[in-house]
Amino acid sequence: MTEVIVAGAGPTGLALACELALAGVDVLVVERLPYRIEQTKGGAIQPRTQELLELRGLLEPMQARALSREPAGGHFAMLPVPLDCTALDTAHPYPLSIPQGEIEAVLEERATALGVKVLRESAVTAVEQSDDGVVVTAGDRRIEARYLVACDGGHSTVRKLLGVPFPGRPGTYTAVLADVRLSSVSDLVPKTIGHISTLTREVDDHWVMLVPLGGGRYRFTGGAAGEEEPAKDKPVTFEEIAELLRVVYGEQTVLAAVDNASRFSDATRQIDSYRVGNVFFAGDAAHIHPPFGGQGLNLGVQDAFNLGWKLAAVLRGQASTDLLDSYHAERHPAGAWVLHITQAQRVFATPRPDADAVELRKVFTDLMRLPEANRHLAGLMSGLSHSYDLPGDHPLVGHRVAGLDPSLFLAGRPVLLDLAGILPPDLAATRGRPVDGLPGAILVRPDGYAAWAADAVPDLDALVGNPCWSLLT
Repeated sequence: MTEVIVAGAGPTGLALACELALAGVDVLVVERLPYRIEQTKGGAIQPRTQELLELRGLLEPMQARALSREPAGGHFAMLPVPLDCTALDTAHPYPLSIPQGEIEAVLEERATALGVKVLRESAVTAVEQSDDGVVVTAGDRRIEARYLVACDGGHSTVRKLLGVPFPGRPGTYTAVLADVRLSSVSDLVPKTIGHISTLTREVDDHWVMLVPLGGGRYRFTGGAAGEEEPAKDKPVTFEEIAELLRVVYGEQTVLAAVDNASRFSDATRQIDSYRVGNVFFAGDAAHIHPPFGGQGLNLGVQDAFNLGWKLAAVLRGQASTDLLDSYHAERHPAGAWVLHITQAQRVFATPRPDADAVELRKVFTDLMRLPEANRHLAGLMSGLSHSYDLPGDHPLVGHRVAGLDPSLFLAGRPVLLDLAGILPPDLAATRGRPVDGLPGAILVRPDGYAAWAADAVPDLDALVGNPCWSLLT
C-alpha cells in the first residue's frame, strides 16, 4: 500500500509528486503513456510559477534548458503591448520559454531522486473508494492508497470513472499545435523569441504563430477560419500545416517535417469540487480554458504546490483532515478567475473578429499602455497578484511574500521569520534583519504565502492556532 497515487506524469502530477516526496510521503505516479512526449506544448513558465520553482531549487535546472528569448513581458489576448512585471517586486519579471518536455524531464529527475516511482504504460482503468482510502487499477496492478490525485489532463480518465461532471462551454474553434522543421523560410518568419505579437501573423482567414526553437525547428500554432472546423480528434496532416505556412509566410517557407502534432480548442470547463471523497483533482483534470496568456501549465503547477504540503501534513498527523478542504476553497476560485480572464481574451483573439471586435481591440490596446492598467493585467497574467482569503488581520496574510531568500524553503516546510526581534526567543523562528516592505514577523507557508504576520506586538495565540504552526515542530 502506498500513501498517495498520482495519476498523470505531466507537469502537475510530477510537481505534486516532488512536493509529497520531499515531505517524506510514499507516492506513486501512474502514467498511461510509455514514454515522455518531447513536445514543446505549454512552453511558458510565468513569473509566479518561477518563484515557486525557485523555492525548491527547481528553477535553475529549468533555466539551463530554456530557450533563448528577448526580455519581453507577457501578453493579454496577443495584443501588441507587453505586460510589465518589473514593478511587481519579483526577481523573475519575464516568462521563461522552455519546452514542456524539458519541464517534465527536470521534475521527473527530481521526483525519482526523492524516491518516487513512475509507472509508465499503466493506464488507470478502475477507481474504488472507501472511508479508508482508494484502490486504483492501473495497467495490470491493483494498488491501495490513502489518497488519489487525478492529474491526468483535460480528458481525465479518473474524472470519467467517478462520473464527475465537467460543466462549462464547448469550444468555438479548433487549432493545430505542432513541432515542425522548415527547410527554408521567408523574411516574414521570426528569427528570435520576442513578444507574442511579433510571432503571430494573419493573412485573410489564416493565422499562424511560429516560435523559433533553433536548428530549423519551430513550435507551430495555427488554423484557418472556415464554415466547418475539423474535429478535435481528426489527425493533423503534413499538407494542412504546409498550406497554412505557405499562405501566411509565402512560398519560400517550406515545411520539411512534422515531429508531432495535435489539435486543441478554446473550450472552457471546471469541475464543481476539487475533492471527491479521497480523490483530488488538479491541473487540466480540474479545469480547461482557452490557451491565452500561457496560463494552463502554470495553473496546474500552482495547484500542486497548494495541495502537496497539505496532504503531507495530514498524512504525517501534523494537521487535521479539515486542512484538505482548504485546497478546494483556495484553488477553485483561482481556477475560476483564470477561466474568467481567458474567456475575456477570446473576444480580442478570436480568429474571426467582426468589425466591432476590431475596434474594441484598438481601444483596449490603448488602455494597456496606461501604467496602472498594464500593471493590473500584468499581476493577473503572471500570477503575482494572486492571493488567498485566509484568516488574520494583517494585510499581508494570504499574499505572496517577496524579498526573502528562496533557500529558506528548500525543505518544503513553513518558515517563521523574526525580522524585528519581536518574537520570544524560545520560538522556533529564523532571526533576520528587517526587510523593506515586510512586517516584523511572518509565518510563511511552504508555498510562499503569508499565513500570519505582525508588525510590532505579536498575537501569539493567533500564531499558535494557525494550521502551519504545527508543521514547524
